[in-house]
Amino acid sequence: MMHLLAAAALAAAMPSAAPFSSPVAGMTEAPTAEPAMFVVRDADTTVYIFGTFHALDGKSRWFSDHVKDAFEQSNELVLETLIPEQPTQVLSPSPGFKAPSVTPSASFLATTRMAISAGRAQGMQVGNGADMILRHVAEAEGKTVEGLETLQLQLDMFNRMPPATARPASFSPPSAVARPNTMESLSKAMAEMQSAWIRGDQRVFVRMLDQLQDASPDTYRMMFTERNERWADWIRARMQTPGTVFVAVGAGHLAGKDSLLVRLAERGISSQRVN
Repeated sequence: MMHLLAAAALAAAMPSAAPFSSPVAGMTEAPTAEPAMFVVRDADTTVYIFGTFHALDGKSRWFSDHVKDAFEQSNELVLETLIPEQPTQVLSPSPGFKAPSVTPSASFLATTRMAISAGRAQGMQVGNGADMILRHVAEAEGKTVEGLETLQLQLDMFNRMPPATARPASFSPPSAVARPNTMESLSKAMAEMQSAWIRGDQRVFVRMLDQLQDASPDTYRMMFTERNERWADWIRARMQTPGTVFVAVGAGHLAGKDSLLVRLAERGISSQRVN
């Protein structure tokens, strides 16, 4: 369960604030990546929906070709939420925030930190994450930047997250081999998830989601089902206003039977993969 929550943390949860790294640095000689991106449109509105990975090693040229073209065509950027630039603002709970009743080692936030630490072993940094890069480029270009949900809403969700259990239902990518060292095994999983994201391969995320739902239905519902429902409603409402919008959410939200794309289809809004 611990591995599973950690994997979900990087695939779909709130990225921590971190120093910005240039989207060009470290990428110029790397092969072009093709992370999954979709589009929904009507006569006067276009919404690009891009699946992000919250911590990357900065070696792939993902911000290019179709992704960059779609971003530059867009008048506004919409992220999951707008994270304060100073990490201390994230770590300091807002008034009324109730600390989780479980031990820190079993909390979702602690698991997220564990995932980030494991990713660092593979050279992955939140400062190189797609969300962070997109936000800083958008701000530099004067684009409108907003969030699909508030930081308080995310903190409240984490507060209600069920504690990790002892069930042996850890996430393992297709070629991962179980290892006695938890951090080593998790680090390998993070690297394989990043590789799948770079290729635009949704199968790893589908596997993660299926295992998460089996291991913790409540966590799956709060992290994916409920949020995808709300975000689909937001996009449907936004389609009533002309313009071009670039929506960037965790890659896990665009995979599986309860994905944001499925929820849009249920509302009569069809999507097309463009990358």
